[in-house]
Amino acid sequence: MKTEINDQSDDILGSGFASLSPERVLDAVESLGLPVDGRLLALNSYENRVYQVGLDDGPPIIAKFYRPARWSDEAILEEHAFLAQLHEAEIPAVPANIINGTTLHHCFDLRLALFPRQGGRAPEMDDPQVLEWLGRFLGRIHAVGSTQAFVHRPTLDIASFGIEPRQYLLEHDFIPLSLRSAYESVSSQALEAISAAFARAGDYPVIRLHGDCHGGNVMWTEMRKNSDNTMLGGPHFVDFDDARMGPAIQDLWMLLSGDRADMQRQLCDILAGYEDFAEFHPNQLQLIEALRTLRMLHYSAWLARRWQDPAFPPAFPWFNTERYWQEKILELREQVAIMSEPALIV
Repeated sequence: MKTEINDQSDDILGSGFASLSPERVLDAVESLGLPVDGRLLALNSYENRVYQVGLDDGPPIIAKFYRPARWSDEAILEEHAFLAQLHEAEIPAVPANIINGTTLHHCFDLRLALFPRQGGRAPEMDDPQVLEWLGRFLGRIHAVGSTQAFVHRPTLDIASFGIEPRQYLLEHDFIPLSLRSAYESVSSQALEAISAAFARAGDYPVIRLHGDCHGGNVMWTEMRKNSDNTMLGGPHFVDFDDARMGPAIQDLWMLLSGDRADMQRQLCDILAGYEDFAEFHPNQLQLIEALRTLRMLHYSAWLARRWQDPAFPPAFPWFNTERYWQEKILELREQVAIMSEPALIV
Protein backbone atom coordinates (compact mmCIF):
# COMPACT_ATOMS: atom_id res chain seq x y z
CA MET A 1 0.00 0.00 0.00
CA LYS A 2 1.39 3.42 -0.94
CA THR A 3 1.06 5.72 2.03
CA GLU A 4 1.66 9.33 1.18
CA ILE A 5 -1.51 10.94 2.53
CA ASN A 6 -2.08 14.19 0.66
CA ASP A 7 -5.85 14.43 0.86
CA GLN A 8 -6.29 15.05 4.57
CA SER A 9 -8.17 18.13 5.68
CA ASP A 10 -6.20 21.38 5.65
CA ASP A 11 -6.90 22.02 9.33
CA ILE A 12 -5.29 18.71 10.35
CA LEU A 13 -2.26 19.43 8.24
CA GLY A 14 -2.00 23.02 9.35
CA SER A 15 -2.48 22.61 13.08
CA GLY A 16 -0.32 19.56 13.73
CA PHE A 17 2.71 21.61 14.73
CA ALA A 18 0.80 24.16 16.83
CA SER A 19 1.98 22.72 20.14
CA LEU A 20 5.62 22.38 19.06
CA SER A 21 7.14 25.12 21.22
CA PRO A 22 10.93 25.49 21.65
CA GLU A 23 10.63 23.92 25.10
CA ARG A 24 8.85 20.90 23.65
CA VAL A 25 11.49 20.46 20.96
CA LEU A 26 14.19 20.36 23.63
CA ASP A 27 12.11 18.07 25.85
CA ALA A 28 11.54 15.66 22.94
CA VAL A 29 15.26 15.37 22.19
CA GLU A 30 16.14 15.02 25.88
CA SER A 31 13.50 12.29 26.30
CA LEU A 32 15.61 10.16 23.94
CA GLY A 33 18.55 10.31 26.35
CA LEU A 34 20.45 13.20 24.77
CA PRO A 35 21.43 16.02 27.18
CA VAL A 36 20.52 19.30 25.48
CA ASP A 37 22.26 22.58 26.34
CA GLY A 38 19.35 24.91 25.48
CA ARG A 39 20.61 26.08 22.09
CA LEU A 40 17.97 25.77 19.37
CA LEU A 41 17.92 26.97 15.77
CA ALA A 42 14.94 26.51 13.44
CA LEU A 43 16.10 25.45 9.99
CA ASN A 44 14.49 26.23 6.65
CA SER A 45 11.76 23.62 6.18
CA TYR A 46 8.05 24.04 5.50
CA GLU A 47 6.81 20.50 4.94
CA ASN A 48 8.23 19.35 8.26
CA ARG A 49 9.73 21.15 11.24
CA VAL A 50 13.49 20.84 11.48
CA TYR A 51 15.77 22.18 14.23
CA GLN A 52 19.44 22.21 15.08
CA VAL A 53 19.67 21.32 18.77
CA GLY A 54 22.78 21.90 20.87
CA LEU A 55 24.03 19.05 23.08
CA ASP A 56 26.08 19.16 26.27
CA ASP A 57 28.51 16.44 25.26
CA GLY A 58 29.03 16.73 21.55
CA PRO A 59 28.24 18.57 18.31
CA PRO A 60 24.67 19.76 17.65
CA ILE A 61 22.13 17.33 16.26
CA ILE A 62 19.33 17.79 13.71
CA ALA A 63 15.80 17.02 14.96
CA LYS A 64 13.17 16.46 12.26
CA PHE A 65 9.48 16.41 13.22
CA TYR A 66 7.41 14.87 10.42
CA ARG A 67 4.23 16.56 9.25
CA PRO A 68 1.23 14.71 10.71
CA ALA A 69 -0.84 12.57 8.33
CA ARG A 70 1.55 12.86 5.39
CA TRP A 71 3.52 9.63 5.63
CA SER A 72 2.77 6.44 7.54
CA ASP A 73 5.35 5.16 10.03
CA GLU A 74 6.19 2.40 7.55
CA ALA A 75 6.88 4.92 4.77
CA ILE A 76 9.15 7.00 7.03
CA LEU A 77 11.05 3.89 8.07
CA GLU A 78 11.51 3.03 4.38
CA GLU A 79 13.15 6.43 3.88
CA HIS A 80 15.46 5.71 6.82
CA ALA A 81 16.28 2.22 5.54
CA PHE A 82 17.20 3.63 2.13
CA LEU A 83 19.50 6.19 3.76
CA ALA A 84 21.11 3.44 5.82
CA GLN A 85 21.72 1.38 2.67
CA LEU A 86 23.35 4.35 0.95
CA HIS A 87 25.50 5.09 4.00
CA GLU A 88 26.62 1.45 4.22
CA ALA A 89 27.65 1.69 0.55
CA GLU A 90 29.78 4.75 1.44
CA ILE A 91 27.54 7.05 -0.56
CA PRO A 92 27.35 10.53 1.02
CA ALA A 93 23.77 10.61 2.30
CA VAL A 94 23.06 11.39 5.96
CA PRO A 95 21.38 8.46 7.78
CA ALA A 96 18.98 8.79 10.72
CA ASN A 97 20.44 7.98 14.13
CA ILE A 98 19.42 4.71 15.76
CA ILE A 99 18.31 5.33 19.35
CA ASN A 100 16.77 2.63 21.51
CA GLY A 101 16.76 0.30 18.53
CA THR A 102 14.84 2.52 16.10
CA THR A 103 15.22 5.64 13.96
CA LEU A 104 11.60 6.85 14.38
CA HIS A 105 10.24 8.13 17.68
CA HIS A 106 6.83 9.37 18.87
CA CYS A 107 6.79 12.52 21.00
CA PHE A 108 3.77 14.79 21.72
CA ASP A 109 1.68 13.07 19.02
CA LEU A 110 4.40 13.84 16.44
CA ARG A 111 6.97 11.60 14.75
CA LEU A 112 10.61 12.56 15.30
CA ALA A 113 13.94 11.44 13.83
CA LEU A 114 17.42 12.67 14.71
CA PHE A 115 20.24 13.10 12.22
CA PRO A 116 23.91 14.09 12.52
CA ARG A 117 24.55 17.69 11.55
CA GLN A 118 26.49 17.91 8.32
CA GLY A 119 26.91 21.39 6.93
CA GLY A 120 28.18 22.64 3.62
CA ARG A 121 27.56 25.15 0.88
CA ALA A 122 25.74 25.09 -2.43
CA PRO A 123 27.72 23.35 -5.19
CA GLU A 124 29.10 25.28 -8.17
CA MET A 125 26.54 24.06 -10.69
CA ASP A 126 28.29 25.77 -13.62
CA ASP A 127 31.51 23.76 -13.08
CA PRO A 128 31.68 20.68 -15.38
CA GLN A 129 33.82 18.78 -12.86
CA VAL A 130 31.26 19.39 -10.10
CA LEU A 131 28.44 18.15 -12.35
CA GLU A 132 30.41 15.03 -13.25
CA TRP A 133 31.08 14.41 -9.56
CA LEU A 134 27.38 14.79 -8.77
CA GLY A 135 26.62 12.42 -11.64
CA ARG A 136 28.92 9.76 -10.19
CA PHE A 137 27.17 9.85 -6.82
CA LEU A 138 23.70 9.90 -8.39
CA GLY A 139 24.72 6.86 -10.41
CA ARG A 140 25.74 5.13 -7.18
CA ILE A 141 22.49 6.16 -5.46
CA HIS A 142 20.48 4.75 -8.35
CA ALA A 143 22.55 1.55 -8.44
CA VAL A 144 21.52 0.96 -4.80
CA GLY A 145 18.00 2.24 -5.48
CA SER A 146 17.48 -0.33 -8.22
CA THR A 147 18.24 -3.30 -5.97
CA GLN A 148 14.77 -3.36 -4.42
CA ALA A 149 11.48 -1.43 -4.49
CA PHE A 150 9.68 0.72 -1.96
CA VAL A 151 6.59 -0.99 -0.60
CA HIS A 152 5.01 1.86 1.38
CA ARG A 153 6.06 4.83 -0.76
CA PRO A 154 4.30 5.90 -3.98
CA THR A 155 5.44 6.05 -7.58
CA LEU A 156 5.83 9.35 -9.40
CA ASP A 157 3.12 9.26 -12.07
CA ILE A 158 0.78 11.49 -14.05
CA ALA A 159 -2.21 10.72 -11.84
CA SER A 160 -0.65 11.72 -8.50
CA PHE A 161 1.51 14.60 -9.75
CA GLY A 162 -0.77 16.03 -12.44
CA ILE A 163 -4.39 14.92 -12.62
CA GLU A 164 -5.13 14.86 -8.89
CA PRO A 165 -3.38 18.21 -8.08
CA ARG A 166 -5.27 19.93 -10.93
CA GLN A 167 -8.55 18.49 -9.66
CA TYR A 168 -7.81 19.64 -6.11
CA LEU A 169 -7.16 23.23 -7.21
CA LEU A 170 -10.33 23.39 -9.28
CA GLU A 171 -12.58 21.69 -6.73
CA HIS A 172 -11.40 23.93 -3.88
CA ASP A 173 -11.84 27.18 -5.82
CA PHE A 174 -8.25 28.35 -5.67
CA ILE A 175 -8.34 29.62 -9.26
CA PRO A 176 -9.94 33.07 -9.58
CA LEU A 177 -13.21 32.93 -11.51
CA SER A 178 -11.84 35.30 -14.14
CA LEU A 179 -8.97 32.89 -14.89
CA ARG A 180 -10.64 29.55 -14.25
CA SER A 181 -11.53 28.84 -17.87
CA ALA A 182 -8.01 29.65 -19.07
CA TYR A 183 -6.44 27.51 -16.35
CA GLU A 184 -8.76 24.58 -17.06
CA SER A 185 -7.91 24.74 -20.75
CA VAL A 186 -4.14 25.09 -20.52
CA SER A 187 -3.76 22.55 -17.71
CA SER A 188 -5.79 20.06 -19.76
CA GLN A 189 -3.51 20.69 -22.76
CA ALA A 190 -0.48 20.25 -20.50
CA LEU A 191 -1.72 16.88 -19.25
CA GLU A 192 -2.30 15.74 -22.82
CA ALA A 193 1.26 16.76 -23.76
CA ILE A 194 2.63 15.03 -20.65
CA SER A 195 0.80 11.82 -21.55
CA ALA A 196 2.22 12.00 -25.08
CA ALA A 197 5.74 12.43 -23.70
CA PHE A 198 5.36 9.39 -21.44
CA ALA A 199 4.05 7.41 -24.42
CA ARG A 200 7.11 8.43 -26.48
CA ALA A 201 9.40 7.38 -23.64
CA GLY A 202 7.93 3.88 -23.59
CA ASP A 203 9.23 1.43 -21.01
CA TYR A 204 11.94 2.36 -18.52
CA PRO A 205 13.11 1.02 -15.15
CA VAL A 206 11.25 2.36 -12.12
CA ILE A 207 13.66 2.64 -9.18
CA ARG A 208 13.97 4.17 -5.72
CA LEU A 209 14.85 7.86 -6.09
CA HIS A 210 15.84 10.86 -4.00
CA GLY A 211 12.75 12.40 -5.59
CA ASP A 212 13.56 16.09 -5.02
CA CYS A 213 17.18 16.35 -6.11
CA HIS A 214 17.56 20.08 -6.80
CA GLY A 215 20.69 22.05 -5.99
CA GLY A 216 19.36 23.08 -2.57
CA ASN A 217 19.37 19.44 -1.46
CA VAL A 218 23.04 18.96 -2.32
CA MET A 219 25.60 20.30 0.14
CA TRP A 220 29.26 20.71 -0.73
CA THR A 221 32.23 20.60 1.65
CA GLU A 222 35.81 21.46 0.81
CA MET A 223 38.27 18.66 0.17
CA ARG A 224 40.54 17.78 3.10
CA LYS A 225 42.75 14.90 4.24
CA ASN A 226 41.59 12.58 6.99
CA SER A 227 43.97 11.30 9.68
CA ASP A 228 44.71 8.25 7.50
CA ASN A 229 45.45 10.48 4.47
CA THR A 230 42.20 9.59 2.70
CA MET A 231 40.41 12.52 1.12
CA LEU A 232 37.12 13.79 2.55
CA GLY A 233 34.74 16.35 1.13
CA GLY A 234 32.71 16.98 -1.98
CA PRO A 235 28.93 16.57 -2.25
CA HIS A 236 26.47 14.98 0.12
CA PHE A 237 22.75 14.59 -0.43
CA VAL A 238 20.15 15.70 2.12
CA ASP A 239 16.36 15.64 2.56
CA PHE A 240 15.13 12.31 1.21
CA ASP A 241 11.64 13.15 2.50
CA ASP A 242 10.22 12.93 -1.04
CA ALA A 243 11.91 9.61 -1.86
CA ARG A 244 9.68 7.48 -4.07
CA MET A 245 9.71 5.15 -7.06
CA GLY A 246 10.15 6.67 -10.50
CA PRO A 247 12.38 7.11 -13.58
CA ALA A 248 16.04 7.90 -12.98
CA ILE A 249 15.77 11.15 -14.97
CA GLN A 250 13.70 12.64 -12.13
CA ASP A 251 16.91 12.96 -10.06
CA LEU A 252 18.85 14.47 -12.97
CA TRP A 253 16.65 17.06 -14.65
CA MET A 254 16.38 19.39 -11.64
CA LEU A 255 20.15 19.89 -11.78
CA LEU A 256 19.79 21.39 -15.28
CA SER A 257 19.18 25.10 -15.87
CA GLY A 258 19.47 27.80 -18.51
CA ASP A 259 18.63 27.54 -22.20
CA ARG A 260 18.63 24.36 -24.25
CA ALA A 261 22.35 24.57 -25.07
CA ASP A 262 23.22 25.06 -21.39
CA MET A 263 21.10 22.10 -20.33
CA GLN A 264 22.56 19.93 -23.07
CA ARG A 265 26.12 20.63 -21.82
CA GLN A 266 25.14 20.10 -18.18
CA LEU A 267 23.41 16.82 -18.96
CA CYS A 268 26.48 15.50 -20.78
CA ASP A 269 28.69 16.44 -17.81
CA ILE A 270 26.35 14.69 -15.35
CA LEU A 271 26.05 11.56 -17.47
CA ALA A 272 29.84 11.38 -17.88
CA GLY A 273 29.95 10.52 -14.17
CA TYR A 274 26.58 8.81 -13.86
CA GLU A 275 27.27 6.10 -16.42
CA ASP A 276 30.37 4.96 -14.53
CA PHE A 277 27.99 3.38 -12.00
CA ALA A 278 24.51 3.03 -13.52
CA GLU A 279 23.04 2.49 -16.94
CA PHE A 280 21.13 5.47 -18.31
CA HIS A 281 18.19 4.79 -20.62
CA PRO A 282 18.11 7.59 -23.25
CA ASN A 283 14.38 7.20 -23.87
CA GLN A 284 13.87 8.91 -20.49
CA LEU A 285 15.05 12.19 -22.05
CA GLN A 286 11.52 12.42 -23.46
CA LEU A 287 10.32 12.92 -19.86
CA ILE A 288 12.38 15.96 -18.81
CA GLU A 289 9.90 18.69 -19.74
CA ALA A 290 6.93 16.49 -18.87
CA LEU A 291 8.34 16.00 -15.35
CA ARG A 292 9.03 19.73 -15.07
CA THR A 293 5.40 20.42 -15.96
CA LEU A 294 4.13 17.85 -13.46
CA ARG A 295 6.24 19.55 -10.79
CA MET A 296 4.57 22.88 -11.59
CA LEU A 297 1.09 21.41 -11.21
CA HIS A 298 2.01 19.53 -8.05
CA TYR A 299 3.72 22.55 -6.45
CA SER A 300 0.66 24.80 -6.79
CA ALA A 301 -1.54 22.14 -5.21
CA TRP A 302 1.04 21.56 -2.45
CA LEU A 303 0.87 25.25 -1.52
CA ALA A 304 -2.93 25.16 -1.63
CA ARG A 305 -3.11 22.13 0.66
CA ARG A 306 -0.77 23.75 3.18
CA TRP A 307 -2.35 27.20 3.10
CA GLN A 308 -3.95 26.77 6.54
CA ASP A 309 -0.55 26.07 8.08
CA PRO A 310 0.40 29.39 9.75
CA ALA A 311 3.95 29.12 8.40
CA PHE A 312 2.85 29.29 4.77
CA PRO A 313 1.16 32.69 4.15
CA PRO A 314 4.13 34.71 5.48
CA ALA A 315 6.60 32.55 3.57
CA PHE A 316 4.68 32.56 0.27
CA PRO A 317 2.77 35.88 0.21
CA TRP A 318 2.58 35.83 -3.59
CA PHE A 319 0.63 32.57 -3.68
CA ASN A 320 -3.06 32.59 -4.63
CA THR A 321 -3.04 36.11 -5.98
CA GLU A 322 -4.45 36.84 -9.41
CA ARG A 323 -0.96 37.61 -10.66
CA TYR A 324 0.29 34.22 -9.42
CA TRP A 325 -2.34 32.35 -11.43
CA GLN A 326 -1.76 34.53 -14.50
CA GLU A 327 1.92 33.56 -14.33
CA LYS A 328 1.07 29.86 -13.87
CA ILE A 329 -1.17 29.94 -16.95
CA LEU A 330 1.62 31.54 -18.98
CA GLU A 331 4.19 29.01 -17.72
CA LEU A 332 1.94 26.10 -18.61
CA ARG A 333 1.39 27.51 -22.11
CA GLU A 334 5.15 27.74 -22.54
CA GLN A 335 5.57 24.17 -21.31
CA VAL A 336 2.98 22.88 -23.76
CA ALA A 337 5.03 24.44 -26.57
CA ILE A 338 8.34 23.15 -25.20
CA MET A 339 7.00 19.60 -24.85
CA SER A 340 6.35 19.56 -28.61
CA GLU A 341 10.04 20.24 -29.32
CA PRO A 342 12.72 17.53 -29.73
CA ALA A 343 14.15 16.16 -26.48
CA LEU A 344 17.76 16.67 -25.38
CA ILE A 345 20.22 14.12 -26.76
CA VAL A 346 23.14 12.12 -25.38
